[in-house]
Amino acid sequence: MHNETDTTIHRQDYQPYPFRIPTVRLSFELNADQTWVSCTLEVQRRVDELGETAATADLVLDGEELSLISIHVNGLVQTSKNYVLTDRTLTLLNLPDEAEVTIVSTCRPIKNTTLSGLYVSGESMFTQCEAQGFRRICWFADRPDVMSEYWVTLRGDRKLYPNMLSNGNLIHQQDLSEGLHESQWHDPFAKPCYLFALVAGNFACREHMTKTASGRDALLQIYSDQGTINQTAWAMESLERSLRWDEDRFGLELDLDRFMIVAARDFNMGAMENKGLNIFNAAYVLADPNTATDANYQAIEAVIGHEYFHNWTGNRVTCRDWFQLSLKEGLTVFRDQEFTADMMAHGLPANEAASARANKRIDDVIALRNAQFPEDSGPMAHPIRPESYQEIGNFYTATVYEKGAEVIRMMHTLLGEKGFRAGMDEYFRRHDGQAVTCDDFVSAMQWAYERQHPGNPEINLEVFKRWYSQAGTPRVHVMMDYNANTRQCHLTMTQRCAPVGVEKQTNLQKLPFHIPVLIGLLDANGKNMPLKHNGQTVGTVMLELLQESQSWTFDDIESAPTPSLLRDFSAPVIIEYDYTDAQLALLLAHDRNAFARWEAGQELASRQIIRLAKAWRETGRCSSIDAVFIQAWKSILQDASLDAGYRARALALPSDKTLEARMSPMDPLAIAHARQAMRIQLGQACAHELLAAYKDNVTPGAYSPAPGPSGKRALKNLALAYLLAAQKQDALLLTLMQFNHATNMTDRMAALAGLAQQSDSEDASEAVVGFFEQWQHEPLVIDKWFAAQATSVLTTVERVRGLMAHPAFTLRNPNRARALIFQFCINNPTGFHAEDGSGYIFWADQVLALDEINPEIAARLARAMDQWSRMIPTASKLMQSQLQRVASHQGISRNTLEIVSKALSL
Repeated sequence: MHNETDTTIHRQDYQPYPFRIPTVRLSFELNADQTWVSCTLEVQRRVDELGETAATADLVLDGEELSLISIHVNGLVQTSKNYVLTDRTLTLLNLPDEAEVTIVSTCRPIKNTTLSGLYVSGESMFTQCEAQGFRRICWFADRPDVMSEYWVTLRGDRKLYPNMLSNGNLIHQQDLSEGLHESQWHDPFAKPCYLFALVAGNFACREHMTKTASGRDALLQIYSDQGTINQTAWAMESLERSLRWDEDRFGLELDLDRFMIVAARDFNMGAMENKGLNIFNAAYVLADPNTATDANYQAIEAVIGHEYFHNWTGNRVTCRDWFQLSLKEGLTVFRDQEFTADMMAHGLPANEAASARANKRIDDVIALRNAQFPEDSGPMAHPIRPESYQEIGNFYTATVYEKGAEVIRMMHTLLGEKGFRAGMDEYFRRHDGQAVTCDDFVSAMQWAYERQHPGNPEINLEVFKRWYSQAGTPRVHVMMDYNANTRQCHLTMTQRCAPVGVEKQTNLQKLPFHIPVLIGLLDANGKNMPLKHNGQTVGTVMLELLQESQSWTFDDIESAPTPSLLRDFSAPVIIEYDYTDAQLALLLAHDRNAFARWEAGQELASRQIIRLAKAWRETGRCSSIDAVFIQAWKSILQDASLDAGYRARALALPSDKTLEARMSPMDPLAIAHARQAMRIQLGQACAHELLAAYKDNVTPGAYSPAPGPSGKRALKNLALAYLLAAQKQDALLLTLMQFNHATNMTDRMAALAGLAQQSDSEDASEAVVGFFEQWQHEPLVIDKWFAAQATSVLTTVERVRGLMAHPAFTLRNPNRARALIFQFCINNPTGFHAEDGSGYIFWADQVLALDEINPEIAARLARAMDQWSRMIPTASKLMQSQLQRVASHQGISRNTLEIVSKALSL
């Protein structure tokens, strides 16, 4: 194995780069086999605040997989005595205080399977430079605190690359001799090299002229493969909405003359916010009703919003170093969450708008609990601002993104919308054009916080900053006492957060977090009780827990209340309160806070499934669910006062990941069998009501991805899934009818997913085969086809290996690998956790195969084993064996080694 001390980078070791590089001029001779790059740097030795120049005279540049051709300094050619060249660095010795450095090198895009740097996808070329891909293009100071103004010249074959794009504004383009042409680009805003982008290919282009709030004209463009322009209309609409929302909500305008999006078929991430030239995974651009589901439409709008919002929160103000990644990602995830919530609520009456926003909040919490909560308790646990890393690519995590967004949301809760906006304005006023830290952002919010409480020195965010330095999910234990004689309700909250991940090895003494907890109290009829707090009478109170334990007293409470805790999920914590089932049923039936109402139903369902799982583990059979729960569930199904989208979320069972975390030791097979037993029993007990819900929520007419019709489809298809699980009479026929007559991909895929679960239906098997034949020329649809089979309860390792042999499958395309291999290993507990350990052997095989092609994708698949040490002994032993096999494999990448080594260290 590698020695960790050789590769680990620590936040505390940060030093400013000793040189400034204010201007970069790049010239590319584009060729898939070998691209020539001439990089001219204006270099100035850094002068500190005291007027002292940096001590070193050597300029150290990063580079990987490059061939050096020549070096000139101030026009003079440099020989080998003037520089030191290694596999990863180029050091120019004794550089003058000011110099013009020109380095000519070549790279091999066609050989670059990592999809980092400059690479080939189909017949086109793309770049991906975040986090450290620019060093695979040319020698440079590849770090985010080196910000430069870029001038770029691209030359290439006119027929192969009629579109040659880079960041910023198009300055000039012209035809050259020998079938070549040239385009010149200038980005007037200084940026780090991770935001550089280059695209060359033959694309269709959708264009739209718009005006910014200040009246400037701006050209919006979306480039995609020829023949797909009809699938980019929704993306363009989403971009226009994003632009308007950022102007209205935060006063932030587009700052360039044009904004471009390019869709790539081969892409490691969802998308990338390169300044003015966003490169997207095609899955987050292309959509029409025949090929994209409601979820696809929603994801496209959210991701386009996210990358556009980065123009200010990430590009205009960027990260000083990669430890500050959540500075841009957590903040921008919060912004895209708010954008989506506002879009879902747009134009609706107040009650419906509140429900729409609650639906978005529920979706975000589900995502957090499925991905980030397990991460917080596993080997990769880290604060939203990590203290160290070996490969920064491994820290694009749910903690940095989703938990980072929750930390921003807590600041928004503490300051309110007006105060938070004031803090954002101050942040941009102080730091526009700079590379800064998380502390700089909190400082701007502190300024706004103090303005709300003038003259009170105790009001500060010092305790709140611990969210940036401490890992783990805090648990908040709540106790409530009610005194009927004094009509007082006494509430005590105690927080704890055990050491996790590397904290266990450092004896870290964890301090209390600053946790805002929104609460309400319900009377016996489910009505909100008026609460007196800070001189006001309100229905919801924000309590700020800053100490290990704190207490609050509420006066004039007429009867024993039921607490409604953590309304709107006001903090990323786990609430511990000893609710009775009757209290949960009361909250489920009456709580006016839509999130808390959903949460009560999820807790009731979780208790039922855990009980069934324990029975399965002990006896091999699942017991019956309680009639009281069935009745409560049925009442939600039939409650026409609730919108369909909310009911679909309320009736969906808690995820496998959420439920597994509640068992010690974890037993994924027991949970999977219990969830299926629950689905069967609910389908049987509520068959009449489910069929009625199915019929009542059909969406005839033209397709619309709006929240109303998409919510109806979600409820309709959920009802169909329950009926099919229960094997109710005619459920299979109904599914086949929907599959054959669906007018949109949402309904078609819902039917396909159900048919893929049928073991003894020839019609179902024919439908699965026919789906491929019909859609084989639509890559994103075929990804769905693979995923539907990968997650079927019928799918075994043998079946997955058979699908890997299908002509349409390739490991080299990340989307295809995610659709089949990732879906099986992460979202098919019965197949992956087969008792013979075959799923774990398969996992190791694929991690090693992917590692040779694309280490970044391999490392993400490696995360499927994070929880191995918490599993039942028979499973954990088999998982450990395969982790050790991967860790000891000769030539394993640093990306994958970091993941498996940390897993094995626990």
